[in-house]
Amino acid sequence: MKNKIIKTIVSVLAILGICIALFLILQMNKKSNEEKVAIVAEKNTDVAVRTALVQSENISGAFQVNGTFLPNKQAQISAEMGGQLIALNVREGSYVRAGQSIGRLGGEKVNVNVSAAKANLDNAQMTLNRYEQAFQTGGITALQLDQARLQVKNAKSQLQSAQLVSGDTNIISKVSGIVNQKFVEVGTVVGPGTPIVEVVDISSLKLKVDVDQSLISKLGLGQTVQILPDVATDTLSGKITFIAPSSSGALKFPVEINISNPGAKLKAGMYGTAIFDQSAGGNVLTVPREAFVGSVSDNRVFVVRNNTALITQVQSGVNYGDRVEIISGLQAGDEVVTSGQINLIDQTKVRVIK
Repeated sequence: MKNKIIKTIVSVLAILGICIALFLILQMNKKSNEEKVAIVAEKNTDVAVRTALVQSENISGAFQVNGTFLPNKQAQISAEMGGQLIALNVREGSYVRAGQSIGRLGGEKVNVNVSAAKANLDNAQMTLNRYEQAFQTGGITALQLDQARLQVKNAKSQLQSAQLVSGDTNIISKVSGIVNQKFVEVGTVVGPGTPIVEVVDISSLKLKVDVDQSLISKLGLGQTVQILPDVATDTLSGKITFIAPSSSGALKFPVEINISNPGAKLKAGMYGTAIFDQSAGGNVLTVPREAFVGSVSDNRVFVVRNNTALITQVQSGVNYGDRVEIISGLQAGDEVVTSGQINLIDQTKVRVIK
Protein backbone atom coordinates (compact mmCIF):
# COMPACT_ATOMS: atom_id res chain seq x y z
CA MET A 1 0.00 0.00 0.00
CA LYS A 2 2.79 2.39 0.94
CA ASN A 3 4.65 1.57 -2.35
CA LYS A 4 1.56 2.46 -4.43
CA ILE A 5 1.26 5.81 -2.73
CA ILE A 6 4.93 6.59 -3.37
CA LYS A 7 4.58 5.62 -7.05
CA THR A 8 1.53 7.83 -7.44
CA ILE A 9 3.30 10.83 -5.91
CA VAL A 10 6.31 10.31 -8.20
CA SER A 11 4.03 10.11 -11.26
CA VAL A 12 2.20 13.33 -10.33
CA LEU A 13 5.51 15.12 -9.75
CA ALA A 14 6.81 13.93 -13.12
CA ILE A 15 3.68 15.12 -14.94
CA LEU A 16 3.87 18.45 -13.12
CA GLY A 17 7.52 18.84 -14.12
CA ILE A 18 6.68 18.16 -17.77
CA CYS A 19 3.87 20.76 -17.68
CA ILE A 20 6.18 23.36 -16.15
CA ALA A 21 8.80 22.67 -18.76
CA LEU A 22 6.27 23.02 -21.60
CA PHE A 23 4.97 26.28 -20.12
CA LEU A 24 8.48 27.73 -19.93
CA ILE A 25 9.18 26.71 -23.54
CA LEU A 26 5.94 28.36 -24.74
CA GLN A 27 6.76 31.58 -22.87
CA MET A 28 10.21 31.70 -24.41
CA ASN A 29 8.77 31.14 -27.91
CA LYS A 30 6.15 33.88 -27.35
CA LYS A 31 8.78 36.38 -26.27
CA SER A 32 10.91 35.52 -29.28
CA ASN A 33 7.95 35.95 -31.67
CA GLU A 34 7.05 39.29 -30.11
CA GLU A 35 10.62 40.51 -30.54
CA LYS A 36 10.59 39.46 -34.19
CA VAL A 37 7.23 41.18 -34.82
CA ALA A 38 8.50 44.35 -33.15
CA ILE A 39 11.58 44.31 -35.38
CA VAL A 40 9.40 43.91 -38.51
CA ALA A 41 6.99 46.61 -37.36
CA GLU A 42 9.90 48.94 -36.70
CA LYS A 43 11.21 48.31 -40.21
CA ASN A 44 7.77 48.96 -41.76
CA THR A 45 7.03 52.30 -40.04
CA ASP A 46 8.20 54.22 -43.11
CA VAL A 47 5.28 55.50 -45.23
CA ALA A 48 5.48 54.61 -48.91
CA VAL A 49 5.26 57.71 -51.16
CA ARG A 50 5.91 58.75 -54.74
CA THR A 51 7.99 61.84 -55.45
CA ALA A 52 9.06 64.22 -58.22
CA LEU A 53 11.88 66.70 -58.57
CA VAL A 54 11.45 70.46 -58.70
CA GLN A 55 12.46 71.48 -62.22
CA SER A 56 13.56 74.67 -63.92
CA GLU A 57 11.63 74.86 -67.20
CA ASN A 58 11.52 77.27 -70.12
CA ILE A 59 7.84 78.30 -70.08
CA SER A 60 6.13 80.39 -72.75
CA GLY A 61 4.54 83.66 -71.62
CA ALA A 62 1.19 82.61 -73.08
CA PHE A 63 -1.26 80.91 -70.72
CA GLN A 64 -4.68 79.37 -71.16
CA VAL A 65 -7.78 79.42 -68.98
CA ASN A 66 -10.95 77.38 -69.54
CA GLY A 67 -14.38 78.96 -69.17
CA THR A 68 -18.05 78.89 -70.13
CA PHE A 69 -19.88 80.95 -72.74
CA LEU A 70 -22.65 83.17 -71.36
CA PRO A 71 -25.40 84.85 -73.42
CA ASN A 72 -25.22 88.56 -74.20
CA LYS A 73 -28.63 89.00 -72.53
CA GLN A 74 -30.99 86.62 -70.78
CA ALA A 75 -34.34 87.58 -69.28
CA GLN A 76 -37.55 86.00 -68.08
CA ILE A 77 -40.54 87.88 -69.48
CA SER A 78 -43.27 88.12 -66.85
CA ALA A 79 -46.85 89.32 -66.53
CA GLU A 80 -47.17 92.69 -64.80
CA MET A 81 -50.65 91.86 -63.48
CA GLY A 82 -52.65 88.79 -62.58
CA GLY A 83 -55.13 87.09 -64.87
CA GLN A 84 -55.73 84.23 -67.26
CA LEU A 85 -53.36 83.82 -70.19
CA ILE A 86 -55.67 83.86 -73.22
CA ALA A 87 -53.05 84.21 -75.97
CA LEU A 88 -49.36 83.29 -76.41
CA ASN A 89 -47.93 84.60 -79.67
CA VAL A 90 -44.54 82.86 -79.56
CA ARG A 91 -43.14 79.37 -79.18
CA GLU A 92 -39.77 77.96 -78.19
CA GLY A 93 -37.26 78.95 -80.86
CA SER A 94 -39.19 82.06 -81.95
CA TYR A 95 -37.27 85.30 -82.38
CA VAL A 96 -38.76 88.30 -80.57
CA ARG A 97 -37.86 91.99 -80.61
CA ALA A 98 -37.73 94.34 -77.65
CA GLY A 99 -41.18 95.93 -77.28
CA GLN A 100 -42.98 93.07 -79.01
CA SER A 101 -46.14 91.63 -77.43
CA ILE A 102 -45.60 87.93 -76.74
CA GLY A 103 -49.00 87.24 -75.18
CA ARG A 104 -52.13 88.66 -73.64
CA LEU A 105 -54.12 88.20 -70.43
CA GLY A 106 -57.89 88.19 -70.20
CA GLY A 107 -59.03 91.80 -69.61
CA GLU A 108 -62.79 91.61 -69.10
CA LYS A 109 -62.65 92.77 -65.51
CA VAL A 110 -60.08 95.39 -66.40
CA ASN A 111 -62.27 96.70 -69.22
CA VAL A 112 -65.18 96.98 -66.80
CA ASN A 113 -63.01 99.09 -64.52
CA VAL A 114 -62.08 101.35 -67.45
CA SER A 115 -65.73 101.80 -68.39
CA ALA A 116 -66.68 102.57 -64.80
CA ALA A 117 -63.85 105.09 -64.46
CA LYS A 118 -64.88 106.78 -67.74
CA ALA A 119 -68.52 107.00 -66.62
CA ASN A 120 -67.41 108.47 -63.30
CA LEU A 121 -65.37 111.10 -65.13
CA ASP A 122 -68.28 112.01 -67.41
CA ASN A 123 -70.57 112.39 -64.41
CA ALA A 124 -68.03 114.56 -62.55
CA GLN A 125 -67.54 116.74 -65.65
CA MET A 126 -71.30 117.33 -66.04
CA THR A 127 -71.59 118.22 -62.36
CA LEU A 128 -68.76 120.70 -62.76
CA ASN A 129 -70.47 122.33 -65.76
CA ARG A 130 -73.69 122.80 -63.78
CA TYR A 131 -71.79 124.21 -60.81
CA GLU A 132 -69.93 126.70 -63.00
CA GLN A 133 -73.23 128.03 -64.38
CA ALA A 134 -74.82 128.13 -60.96
CA PHE A 135 -71.81 129.94 -59.51
CA GLN A 136 -72.26 132.77 -62.01
CA THR A 137 -75.81 133.41 -60.72
CA GLY A 138 -74.80 132.94 -57.08
CA GLY A 139 -76.53 129.56 -56.71
CA ILE A 140 -73.47 127.85 -55.12
CA THR A 141 -70.44 128.92 -53.14
CA ALA A 142 -66.85 129.02 -54.34
CA LEU A 143 -66.04 126.11 -52.03
CA GLN A 144 -68.62 123.89 -53.73
CA LEU A 145 -67.19 124.81 -57.14
CA ASP A 146 -63.66 123.93 -56.00
CA GLN A 147 -64.87 120.57 -54.70
CA ALA A 148 -66.50 119.82 -58.08
CA ARG A 149 -63.26 120.66 -59.87
CA LEU A 150 -61.36 118.36 -57.48
CA GLN A 151 -63.78 115.51 -58.22
CA VAL A 152 -63.11 115.91 -61.96
CA LYS A 153 -59.36 115.81 -61.32
CA ASN A 154 -59.67 112.64 -59.21
CA ALA A 155 -61.87 110.99 -61.82
CA LYS A 156 -59.29 111.69 -64.54
CA SER A 157 -56.59 110.10 -62.39
CA GLN A 158 -58.74 107.01 -61.82
CA LEU A 159 -59.37 106.67 -65.55
CA GLN A 160 -55.67 106.95 -66.35
CA SER A 161 -54.87 104.32 -63.74
CA ALA A 162 -57.52 101.96 -65.12
CA GLN A 163 -56.21 102.47 -68.67
CA LEU A 164 -52.65 101.70 -67.55
CA VAL A 165 -53.79 98.47 -65.93
CA SER A 166 -55.73 97.66 -69.08
CA GLY A 167 -52.57 98.08 -71.11
CA ASP A 168 -50.76 95.64 -68.78
CA THR A 169 -52.84 92.78 -70.18
CA ASN A 170 -50.37 92.77 -73.08
CA ILE A 171 -47.15 90.95 -72.10
CA ILE A 172 -44.25 92.86 -73.65
CA SER A 173 -40.71 91.53 -74.16
CA LYS A 174 -38.07 93.90 -72.82
CA VAL A 175 -35.18 92.31 -74.79
CA SER A 176 -34.56 90.97 -78.27
CA GLY A 177 -33.58 87.35 -78.66
CA ILE A 178 -34.76 83.77 -79.04
CA VAL A 179 -37.41 82.17 -76.85
CA ASN A 180 -35.41 79.54 -74.99
CA GLN A 181 -38.11 78.20 -72.69
CA LYS A 182 -41.87 78.47 -72.19
CA PHE A 183 -43.10 78.26 -68.61
CA VAL A 184 -46.92 78.30 -68.93
CA GLU A 185 -49.61 77.33 -71.40
CA VAL A 186 -52.64 79.25 -72.68
CA GLY A 187 -55.42 79.07 -70.12
CA THR A 188 -53.16 79.22 -67.10
CA VAL A 189 -54.10 81.75 -64.42
CA VAL A 190 -50.95 83.67 -63.50
CA GLY A 191 -50.11 86.22 -60.84
CA PRO A 192 -48.14 89.45 -61.16
CA GLY A 193 -44.50 88.69 -61.90
CA THR A 194 -45.12 85.11 -63.04
CA PRO A 195 -42.55 84.18 -65.75
CA ILE A 196 -44.17 83.43 -69.11
CA VAL A 197 -41.14 82.75 -71.34
CA GLU A 198 -37.35 83.07 -71.18
CA VAL A 199 -35.64 85.08 -73.93
CA VAL A 200 -31.91 84.61 -74.65
CA ASP A 201 -29.79 86.85 -76.86
CA ILE A 202 -26.76 85.03 -78.32
CA SER A 203 -25.96 87.46 -81.14
CA SER A 204 -22.77 87.87 -79.12
CA LEU A 205 -21.41 85.79 -76.26
CA LYS A 206 -19.28 86.34 -73.17
CA LEU A 207 -16.64 83.79 -72.23
CA LYS A 208 -16.33 83.84 -68.44
CA VAL A 209 -12.99 82.61 -67.04
CA ASP A 210 -11.26 82.77 -63.64
CA VAL A 211 -7.73 84.19 -63.80
CA ASP A 212 -5.10 83.63 -61.10
CA GLN A 213 -4.17 86.55 -58.86
CA SER A 214 -0.58 86.54 -60.13
CA LEU A 215 -1.76 87.33 -63.67
CA ILE A 216 -4.79 89.55 -63.22
CA SER A 217 -2.72 92.74 -62.99
CA LYS A 218 -1.39 92.06 -66.51
CA LEU A 219 -4.89 92.21 -68.04
CA GLY A 220 -6.85 95.30 -69.01
CA LEU A 221 -10.27 96.24 -70.37
CA GLY A 222 -10.37 96.21 -74.16
CA GLN A 223 -7.41 93.82 -74.42
CA THR A 224 -7.64 91.37 -77.33
CA VAL A 225 -7.76 87.67 -76.41
CA GLN A 226 -7.84 84.59 -78.63
CA ILE A 227 -10.74 82.22 -77.95
CA LEU A 228 -10.83 78.53 -78.87
CA PRO A 229 -14.30 76.98 -78.50
CA ASP A 230 -14.35 73.29 -77.64
CA VAL A 231 -16.59 72.61 -80.66
CA ALA A 232 -14.31 74.36 -83.17
CA THR A 233 -10.74 74.09 -84.42
CA ASP A 234 -10.29 77.74 -85.39
CA THR A 235 -9.66 80.49 -82.85
CA LEU A 236 -11.85 83.57 -82.54
CA SER A 237 -10.91 87.05 -81.43
CA GLY A 238 -12.54 88.66 -78.41
CA LYS A 239 -12.05 91.63 -76.12
CA ILE A 240 -12.03 91.82 -72.34
CA THR A 241 -15.15 93.68 -71.20
CA PHE A 242 -15.11 92.95 -67.46
CA ILE A 243 -12.50 92.26 -64.78
CA ALA A 244 -13.92 91.57 -61.32
CA PRO A 245 -12.75 93.98 -58.62
CA SER A 246 -12.91 91.19 -56.03
CA SER A 247 -11.56 87.65 -56.16
CA SER A 248 -13.44 84.42 -55.64
CA GLY A 249 -12.73 82.12 -52.70
CA ALA A 250 -9.84 80.43 -54.54
CA LEU A 251 -8.02 83.73 -55.20
CA LYS A 252 -9.24 83.72 -58.80
CA PHE A 253 -10.65 86.80 -60.53
CA PRO A 254 -13.66 86.41 -62.87
CA VAL A 255 -12.98 87.90 -66.32
CA GLU A 256 -15.48 88.23 -69.19
CA ILE A 257 -14.41 88.29 -72.84
CA ASN A 258 -16.94 89.39 -75.46
CA ILE A 259 -17.01 87.78 -78.92
CA SER A 260 -19.39 88.16 -81.85
CA ASN A 261 -21.46 85.11 -82.78
CA PRO A 262 -22.65 85.44 -86.38
CA GLY A 263 -25.23 82.85 -87.30
CA ALA A 264 -25.53 81.87 -83.62
CA LYS A 265 -23.26 78.88 -84.24
CA LEU A 266 -22.02 78.93 -80.65
CA LYS A 267 -24.52 78.43 -77.84
CA ALA A 268 -24.61 79.67 -74.29
CA GLY A 269 -23.30 77.04 -71.86
CA MET A 270 -20.63 75.68 -74.20
CA TYR A 271 -17.02 75.51 -73.05
CA GLY A 272 -14.14 77.48 -74.48
CA THR A 273 -10.49 78.34 -73.79
CA ALA A 274 -9.10 81.85 -73.51
CA ILE A 275 -5.50 82.16 -74.73
CA PHE A 276 -3.75 85.11 -73.09
CA ASP A 277 -0.51 86.06 -74.84
CA GLN A 278 1.93 87.62 -72.39
CA SER A 279 5.49 88.70 -73.11
CA ALA A 280 6.65 87.27 -69.77
CA GLY A 281 8.06 83.78 -69.57
CA GLY A 282 11.51 82.19 -69.48
CA ASN A 283 12.96 79.73 -66.97
CA VAL A 284 10.71 79.14 -63.99
CA LEU A 285 10.63 76.55 -61.21
CA THR A 286 7.70 74.16 -61.48
CA VAL A 287 6.27 71.22 -59.56
CA PRO A 288 3.47 68.80 -60.46
CA ARG A 289 0.05 70.07 -59.46
CA GLU A 290 -0.56 66.95 -57.33
CA ALA A 291 2.39 67.86 -55.09
CA PHE A 292 0.28 70.41 -53.22
CA VAL A 293 -1.34 69.41 -49.94
CA GLY A 294 -5.02 70.28 -50.33
CA SER A 295 -5.48 72.90 -53.05
CA VAL A 296 -2.84 74.94 -54.84
CA SER A 297 -3.99 78.05 -52.97
CA ASP A 298 -2.91 76.40 -49.66
CA ASN A 299 0.72 76.70 -50.87
CA ARG A 300 2.03 73.69 -48.91
CA VAL A 301 4.07 70.71 -50.11
CA PHE A 302 6.04 67.85 -48.49
CA VAL A 303 9.77 67.94 -49.25
CA VAL A 304 11.76 64.71 -48.74
CA ARG A 305 15.16 65.09 -47.08
CA ASN A 306 17.07 62.15 -45.55
CA ASN A 307 14.02 59.89 -45.97
CA THR A 308 11.92 62.35 -43.93
CA ALA A 309 8.90 64.29 -45.22
CA LEU A 310 9.01 67.94 -44.16
CA ILE A 311 5.95 70.16 -44.61
CA THR A 312 7.11 73.26 -46.49
CA GLN A 313 5.34 76.57 -47.15
CA VAL A 314 5.81 77.85 -50.71
CA GLN A 315 4.52 80.67 -52.90
CA SER A 316 2.87 79.45 -56.08
CA GLY A 317 2.58 81.42 -59.29
CA VAL A 318 1.09 80.68 -62.69
CA ASN A 319 -0.91 77.51 -63.17
CA TYR A 320 0.28 75.77 -66.36
CA GLY A 321 -2.23 72.92 -66.30
CA ASP A 322 -0.58 69.87 -64.72
CA ARG A 323 2.39 71.93 -63.48
CA VAL A 324 2.48 75.00 -61.23
CA GLU A 325 5.10 77.74 -61.00
CA ILE A 326 6.96 78.06 -57.68
CA ILE A 327 8.05 81.61 -56.85
CA SER A 328 9.71 80.90 -53.51
CA GLY A 329 10.17 78.12 -50.93
CA LEU A 330 11.83 75.49 -53.14
CA GLN A 331 14.95 75.05 -55.23
CA ALA A 332 15.64 73.12 -58.41
CA GLY A 333 16.38 69.48 -57.55
CA ASP A 334 14.27 69.41 -54.36
CA GLU A 335 12.26 66.19 -54.04
CA VAL A 336 8.55 66.72 -53.36
CA VAL A 337 5.89 64.14 -52.51
CA THR A 338 3.26 63.70 -55.25
CA SER A 339 1.35 60.71 -53.86
CA GLY A 340 0.70 59.52 -50.31
CA GLN A 341 0.39 62.90 -48.58
CA ILE A 342 -2.78 61.76 -46.82
CA ASN A 343 -0.66 59.46 -44.61
CA LEU A 344 1.91 62.12 -43.75
CA ILE A 345 2.48 64.66 -41.06
CA ASP A 346 5.53 66.85 -40.61
CA GLN A 347 8.77 64.83 -40.14
CA THR A 348 7.24 61.46 -41.04
CA LYS A 349 9.74 58.85 -42.14
CA VAL A 350 9.05 57.83 -45.76
CA ARG A 351 10.11 55.22 -48.27
CA VAL A 352 10.17 56.40 -51.89
CA ILE A 353 8.69 53.95 -54.39
CA LYS A 354 9.17 54.15 -58.11
